[in-house]
Parts: sequence; C-alpha cells; structure tokens
Amino acid sequence: MRKLIYFFTFLFFVLFLVPQTSISAEKPIVIGAPLATAFLYGWDAERGIKLAADEINAKGGVNVGGTKRPFQVEVIDTRDLEPGVPVSDALLAMEKLILEKNADFIVGGPVRSEAALAAMDLLNKHKKISILTTGVLTPAYSKRVGENYAKYKYCFRNSSEVPVMMGDFITMLEEFKKAQGFNKAYIMVQDVAHARAGGEYMKKALLEKKWEVIDMKIYPTGTTDYSVGLIDSGKKGAQILFLWMDMPESAVLLKQWSDMKLKSLPIGFVNAAEQPGFWKATGGKGEYLIVNLVNGGNAPAKITPWTMKFVEAYKKKWGLEPEGYGTSSSYMAVYQLKDAIEKAKSLDPDKVIKGLEDSDIMGVYGRMRFDKKTHQIIPSSDPKEGAVTGIIQWQAGKRVQVFPPKVAEGKVMLPPWMK
Repeated sequence: MRKLIYFFTFLFFVLFLVPQTSISAEKPIVIGAPLATAFLYGWDAERGIKLAADEINAKGGVNVGGTKRPFQVEVIDTRDLEPGVPVSDALLAMEKLILEKNADFIVGGPVRSEAALAAMDLLNKHKKISILTTGVLTPAYSKRVGENYAKYKYCFRNSSEVPVMMGDFITMLEEFKKAQGFNKAYIMVQDVAHARAGGEYMKKALLEKKWEVIDMKIYPTGTTDYSVGLIDSGKKGAQILFLWMDMPESAVLLKQWSDMKLKSLPIGFVNAAEQPGFWKATGGKGEYLIVNLVNGGNAPAKITPWTMKFVEAYKKKWGLEPEGYGTSSSYMAVYQLKDAIEKAKSLDPDKVIKGLEDSDIMGVYGRMRFDKKTHQIIPSSDPKEGAVTGIIQWQAGKRVQVFPPKVAEGKVMLPPWMK
C-alpha cells in the first residue's frame, strides 16, 4: 500500500506539477529532403541537413513567433541519379514528402537537373519553399525564377552554377598561363549530358582566351582504361588535362596519368576525388589533381570562423571529414531556413520567402545572401562579400584549398616531372 501511495504521488507530480513543455515537444517543422541517397551528392547532403537540424534542436529549436519548435528531417530516395530512372519517379517521391510526410519545406534535391527543373512546377502547385543544395548546376534554374518570379518564387538555390564555376577555373588557368606559360589543354569527359555540356563550355571559354584545345575525348560511364587518350595528350603536348567525370572509375584515369608521368596538370570536376577516401583509392596517385568542390567547407579550410567548427562537428557525428559537394550547402540551408522563419515569425510561405530574400548571415563558406530576383546565392571570391567556392588540390594525402586567393591555404603544386 505504501508503494502504491508513493507511485500515485509521483504520477500526480509528473502530470500536474511539471511544466507541460518539459514532457511534450511543440509540433515539429518538417524538412523534406528528396535525395539520391545511394550517391555522394545524396548521402553527404542528408548528413549535412541532419547535423544542422540536430544542432538547432539541441539549442531549443526555431523561434516561430515566440514558440520554440524543433526541426524534423524526412528523407526520401529519389533515385534520380540512377541510369534509366525517369524524372517522374523523382517527382512522385517529392510529392510523397509533401502529401504523406507533411513536409513544411524542401531542402536538398532533386539532385539531377532535369528532375529539379520539373519539380519547380510541383513546388508552385503545393506552395512549398525549396532550397536546392546539391547537384543541379544548370543556370536554367535561377534563370527560370528570374523570368517568372510569381510562379517560381518558392525556389531558392544556395549552391553555385556552371557559369560561375567555369569562370573560377578560367581565372585559375589564366594565372597558370601567366606564371607557367601554359596554353595547351586536353579535355576528357564522361558521356553524360552535364559532363559533355561542361566540356563544350570549357572548350569554348578556353578558345576565347586564345588557348589551344588539342582534343575533347568522351568516355562511356564505367570506362576502366583511359590510356589511349592519355598517351595522345602526352604526344601532343597538353599542359592541362581538364576532366569532368562523376563515375568512380575516374580513379583509374588518375592512376594511369601518374604511372605515365605525363607533363600535364589534371584539373576539373571529379566526383571520386572529392571524398576523403580518394587518396587511398588511388594509392596516392591522385596527388596534384585539382578539384572544384563548388562550395567552400566541403573540405577543411579556414574560410570563416564557422568553417572549421562545421568540419569538426561533421567529423564528430559522421566519423570523417565533409565529403564533397553538397555537404556544406545542405548544412547551411537549414540555418538559412531557421533565420528566415524567425524573421517571418511564421511558417507562412510568402512571409518566409521574404525572410529568405532578406536573410544575410555569415556561414560556412562566406556571406550567405540570395539574389532577390533569381533566388540564386550571391557568389564572391571574398567571403566577406558572398559565397566562396572551394577549389582544392590533393597534396600529400590532404585536400588543400588553393582557390580563391583570399582563402587559399596553399599554393598549386606541379608534379616533379613537370618541372
């Protein structure tokens, strides 16, 4: 009897005397994350989103007009980077997030450009704000917002786009021309739409800058021997080997380049080389490769006070350094969303859109602001002015930021056989 009295006394205390907020959380704000989870640009985005949500929730959540509410992340696999998967599958996945998971906002993908462009109409239909953070480098996305703001005002992107990224590479290559006398390039790309288009874009840009573009080779996905093209590039005196590939087999290309001791510097977009494990995968033969990680913070660097804090938090939670494109941008999107909601004091889409347009925070890769007409993140080579890229070079097993100059932590190194 005495034990029953103690039990009911305790139960009464819990139910009626403990403040209600300590035993029941406020309704969460649901972030829907449509991602190609079997691929780097999907799983690292998921990890970035969840890390940010966990950090925000640990500090009490988001202040929505005086009420603290937590973020809840709902991830769905769009499979939109898998060969043969139709765009409609990615749209169905996104609609499932909205209708079945009751997503208040969309962060992340779809990752494939065609799927993301098609999803813009879906976002308008459901009046759901989206911050695109991974994949989708086409300028058509922000252009569409600018041309039809009323319809596509829900669409934001806090990552870069091809013209900006190519501009950064051209700036670097012009510096090589000035310092080293380089003027011959050889282009090798994967046989997928974005890589072919990127190769053509680079070819045109280099020709305009009076470079000699020796050739452009296109390789089917899964290619495991690049020796013919590499030998050809060596015979014809290529000094720059421009690559655009997102297949893991590109590691073979770097091994062959290193074994041949070709007098050319490899540079470009190489998905496999973005990850911390690339050094081991190539047995160190990926050294000297220069890779564009699109946004700063996707590898360790001291861009802003927040950058290394993010890197260390990512390592603590996931057991490795940030893994490449899509990591820092996905993380920052959650903080940008928090800032906008708190400015709006509401989850009302129009008010949050205004909050995002007015948001101006110093983040992992610089000053984070959206262009109010196109909803594209404003880029800069100075982190005090805008979002900074992260171009790294593999040096002695580490990814070293070498561009832009204001945040570089090392100089570009040439292979000893090129000197």
